[in-house]
Amino acid sequence: MTDHDPETWMWERARAILEQADRMQRRAVRTRRPGTPHPSWEPPVDVFETATEIWILVALPGVELERIAIDVAGSALVVAGERTLPPAFRSAVVHRLEIPHGRFERHIDLPPGTYELGQKQAIDGCLFLSLHRLD
Repeated sequence: MTDHDPETWMWERARAILEQADRMQRRAVRTRRPGTPHPSWEPPVDVFETATEIWILVALPGVELERIAIDVAGSALVVAGERTLPPAFRSAVVHRLEIPHGRFERHIDLPPGTYELGQKQAIDGCLFLSLHRLD
């Protein structure tokens, strides 16, 4: 086999994707963010910028919009809340627990500028936020 062999390339790419997923999971299940008083985990986010807005997508499957606090604090956006276990699971024997539950808090650094919260929607397990640029 050579370095240009399609099968070798495929396995190397798969290994890289698995390593990236492992890093993301380890980050998501941190138990305490430095400077916060409560244990929490951090949901993954995507951030997009246009000429007039910042769009933020936060992966929060199973979390109702009403249970999410959103705060634009200076040059950062803070998304916090809690994902609770369904009542039926609370007395069950756990065989595997990979989806984080409990309190979450994510601080997202924003590009330089002044922003106000615009649209917020929960769609397909994700929180969609738009921040309007004021300057």
